[in-house]
Amino acid sequence: MEVLSGTMSSFFVFKVFGRRENSGLVPWETRRSLAEANGDNSSLILAAKRTHRKDPNDGFNYYTGGWNISNSHYWASVSYTAVPLFVIGAIWFVVFGLCLCFICLCYCCCRREPYGYSRFAYALALILLMLFTIAAIIGCVVLYTGQGKFHGSTTSTLEYVVNQAEQTSEGLKNVSEYLSAAKSIGVASTFLPANVQTNIDHAETKINSSAATLHTKTQKNSKDIQALLDAVRLALIVLAAVMLLLAFLGFLFSILGLQCLVYFLVIIGWILVTGTFILCGIFLLLHNVVADTCVSMDEWVQNPTAHTALDDILPCVDNATAQETLLRTKDVTYQLVTVVNTVITNVSNINFAPNFAPLYFNQSGPLVPALCNPFNADLTDRQCSAGEVDLNNASQVWTNYVCQVSASGVCITPGRLTPSQYNQMTAAVNVSYGLDHYGPFLVDLEDCTFVRQTFTVISDDHCPDLRKYSQWIYVGLVMVSVAVMISLIFWVIYARERRHRVYTKKHTPRNYGGPYDEKAP
Repeated sequence: MEVLSGTMSSFFVFKVFGRRENSGLVPWETRRSLAEANGDNSSLILAAKRTHRKDPNDGFNYYTGGWNISNSHYWASVSYTAVPLFVIGAIWFVVFGLCLCFICLCYCCCRREPYGYSRFAYALALILLMLFTIAAIIGCVVLYTGQGKFHGSTTSTLEYVVNQAEQTSEGLKNVSEYLSAAKSIGVASTFLPANVQTNIDHAETKINSSAATLHTKTQKNSKDIQALLDAVRLALIVLAAVMLLLAFLGFLFSILGLQCLVYFLVIIGWILVTGTFILCGIFLLLHNVVADTCVSMDEWVQNPTAHTALDDILPCVDNATAQETLLRTKDVTYQLVTVVNTVITNVSNINFAPNFAPLYFNQSGPLVPALCNPFNADLTDRQCSAGEVDLNNASQVWTNYVCQVSASGVCITPGRLTPSQYNQMTAAVNVSYGLDHYGPFLVDLEDCTFVRQTFTVISDDHCPDLRKYSQWIYVGLVMVSVAVMISLIFWVIYARERRHRVYTKKHTPRNYGGPYDEKAP
């Protein structure tokens, strides 16, 4: 088993723009990624205390590798916790099978007329048969309810993880699209420098690769898990229905004295109880794995590291790619704003003479305010100066400076921006705005905040239900197994006592001397 819907990019963008957890970045040396260039990053053994179990594949030494679903020794050690139930199932199969063989031999080879019966034994067998039949029914109800709750909880958890990964992948694609759009934006025939466009091409390649890796790995894992969950649900529903029917029919046939059918159901029940004990062990194993996973997520949230086994559930984006993407978005934003301000300063706000075409287009009126650049030349954050307009409202403010133009492109009304220039500047602002507002999203990728948020939500909101409902299934299976197992025994005992009772009443004279011919109920 390897581990544990739609595009919701707008939701994720608004989510990451909000306040971040822990009010800061995680130190670089503790960051985790899908792919690292060097191999000396620290690693964390997850759920080390909880997974400290004997490993039958290692000479029954204690397993020390922590939670790791790709490690065969982890599975061997967690499977060992279910061995008692497997042993009980094997003992039941052998011992009860031998008893059935012995009963058949005695019935075939040593037949004799039954004589005498104990009213106490008859009544006790009937009462216990009724009690354990009721217990089996209750166990089936617990099992059916538990599997429904567990399936719903696991599916909800899986959908949440897939959504988080899909939102991250979609966010990366959106950043790539903004960068691609930036290459084609020009204002008054002024475009981004060639080296900046080359850097954009390199960044796009890495972004698209990381987005595709995240999407592919998450989709593959989710499909495998969902297929397993659906198969487990179907198996549990069928088992609950069969065991419920078996308990009811066994009780009914025993009361009616249909011995042949009772013995047939005893043989069927013998096999089913064995299988149910095995299934009990499997779900005890599953319950422990779920608990281990929840503890591991909680520990990773507290101690995020470069490499852990949780990479198999939800991988982080390569932080080298995230760093370069963040750098490129800042650089492109800075360059685009510089292009816009260059045009505003050197073209729009200068009153050229008519012979300076194409720089002259009859500029007049108030000067166009410059666009606030959110970054300095070294790409550090910059505060807006007085008189500058920011990316949020620049397009709206600039509408006041747009003139009407003639067929030749010259302003015929006061203004310093032609409609064409305004559209080009607005396009540059929109791309800059988008790149600037994806900054927090990229920072969250850089320090793997989105994975920490995902695992925190799973640990807090989903793990309690997963643990509770997996325990319901385990308890239901144990109740059904034990109740039906004991019911099988009392089917045989009650059938024997009933046969003796009927024989005794047939051959015992009445107190007043007449024969007693009435059959037992």
